[in-house]
Amino acid sequence: MTYRIGELSKLTGCHIETLRFYEREGLLPPPPRGSNGYRYYPKDSVARVRFILHAKQLGFSLNDIAELLSIQVAQDARTCADVKSIAQQKLSTIRQKIQELEEMYSALEEVAKACDGSVDSARYCSILQALTQNAEPM
Repeated sequence: MTYRIGELSKLTGCHIETLRFYEREGLLPPPPRGSNGYRYYPKDSVARVRFILHAKQLGFSLNDIAELLSIQVAQDARTCADVKSIAQQKLSTIRQKIQELEEMYSALEEVAKACDGSVDSARYCSILQALTQNAEPM
């Protein structure tokens, strides 16, 4: 069984342009084309696209996903430790982003609390003043 790109899109919930992008990026092997020029994706493309989408939901980059897919294809040549290493690196990156976001949140919360939100001119807005004080000259 094969699927045209629109069918693959419906089965996976992935936009057609995204499927074409994945193909250009090498995440999805280029499917054979019929005499009419249509792409005819093999049945296993559904699972592959779902794998890609799930990995994206977990925060993996396209490079990470490409590596995970290569491991999945050649499972006997790689180890579970290889996969875990990729996951651990992603967890570390996410933890760092969370810390940065928490710092941003705290700083913005402090600036926002200092503002009384009055209907006076923005000329006197403490948020704008705080941003101006910390801004580098243009």
